[in-house]
Amino acid sequence: MNTPHEPRLARVAAIVADPARSRMLAYLLSGEYASASELAKAASITAATASGHLGKLMQARFVVCEPRGRHRYYRLADAEVAHALEALALVAERDSHDRAWEHPDRARLRRARCCYGHLAGQLGVSLFDALLRQEGLRSTPAGFELTASGLEWLQGLGLKPGSPNARRRFAYRCLDWSERRDHLAGQLAEELYQHFSTMGWLRRTNGRAVEVTSSGQQELLPRLIGGSV
Repeated sequence: MNTPHEPRLARVAAIVADPARSRMLAYLLSGEYASASELAKAASITAATASGHLGKLMQARFVVCEPRGRHRYYRLADAEVAHALEALALVAERDSHDRAWEHPDRARLRRARCCYGHLAGQLGVSLFDALLRQEGLRSTPAGFELTASGLEWLQGLGLKPGSPNARRRFAYRCLDWSERRDHLAGQLAEELYQHFSTMGWLRRTNGRAVEVTSSGQQELLPRLIGGSV
């Protein structure tokens, strides 16, 4: 039966069902650009095979390509793709959630990771919770806006947030893959992650994993959870 008004799930499922493409998409979940050779290595395939997969991913609007001189770099098309991939991962692991995070590499991702330019994992959830405790966010039809107390709290962290950009959402909930609770996404969340990294409180380790530095233990964590992660 022809059902033209049904969601086009089959096409999306076919794209992510291939193991090599799913590994390439997972590699890009950090929100950063990657070369075709980097993606080929991440997927354990040849460069020629990677090229074919990238063509399909671009055709499906999962990734975009940016030429820079003689080189071409790829990233996820937008935040909607990133959120969809994390939601699929959550569904895929719902029957083995606790066991899936026991491996040390996965445990590091669970503690803190980069999710399309913002902070996710236990630390990302703690950041969102801290803002809510401070009554720093006010609900809007598009998500959240900062309150006066929220602005004061961020300034105490040394951050002067930018003005909301009309072309993108400022702050909104994002269901966390590992925690099954919400962390903060959007322009504000990305500014926070960049600020924490610039201050030397966070640093990237392997892949998307993020580590809290010794100065972060002293300066950042007490403001979020009063302890260590």
